[in-house]
Amino acid sequence: MKQQVALVTGGASGIGRALAQALTSRGHVVVVADVDGIAARTTAAELSETAAGAGGATGITLDVTDRPAFRDAVDQVVATHGRLDLLFNNAGIGVGGLVDELDDEHWDRCLAVNLHGVVHGVQAAVPAMTRQGSGHIVNTASMAGLMTTPMMLPYTTSKHAVVALSRALRSELKPVGVGVTAVCPAFIATPLLDNLNPGMAPTAATSGVRQLAATLQPRGLPGPEPLADAVLHGVAKNKPLVVFPREQWAVVAAQRWLPTVVHAAVDQQVRRYRARRAG
Repeated sequence: MKQQVALVTGGASGIGRALAQALTSRGHVVVVADVDGIAARTTAAELSETAAGAGGATGITLDVTDRPAFRDAVDQVVATHGRLDLLFNNAGIGVGGLVDELDDEHWDRCLAVNLHGVVHGVQAAVPAMTRQGSGHIVNTASMAGLMTTPMMLPYTTSKHAVVALSRALRSELKPVGVGVTAVCPAFIATPLLDNLNPGMAPTAATSGVRQLAATLQPRGLPGPEPLADAVLHGVAKNKPLVVFPREQWAVVAAQRWLPTVVHAAVDQQVRRYRARRAG
């Protein structure tokens, strides 16, 4: 694969950092964007030290909920590098709790980052990629975007929307040479799971969501690095959907064909969560 220019949102930690690292290790030019600008620049400096070939990274501050700022970021990437080949709409937050524990801020903040942030990225990148006649947009969704996941309603709502957006957008952009891939990982060992409801009213959801993760993934949570490799492989193959780990396809199939089995396991975790909360 020839050297490409990539913009990765939420690139200072977790899945975003793993994506940026995988890209630089392959010799690509990466712009690490994060709401924490210091962390973005620190990450970029560390990745540049080990970058392969002429690849390297720079870090910028970007709040994906700020539409004009996202457009400015894309414009700056194009002005600096002459093009934008890959946009990873990866920034996201986790919001957990039962519906009666969640207030307006939980819903508004989650949708603003996880859904509107993706929309802003699409709006910013499509004109540049259309002019080029090439490019690829990668939207980080979740298995929660393919399954109905309780105890985190705003999150699963946003991720279902990202999957639908990606599928429709792929059809719209195919004639102009731009690809779209939705990434649907299961629970991954990243800071997101330990930092539910960041900056918002806390709930008791962290333990409940972790137990749900243990039920659905009894072999443990994979790290973000193998996910990043799977994503880049999927992009190279122009896949519409990357499900990770691959065995999660069985869970998708089970929810479709054996929904009572899947829902029984999930419902049990909800009952336990409610019991702990009541006790």
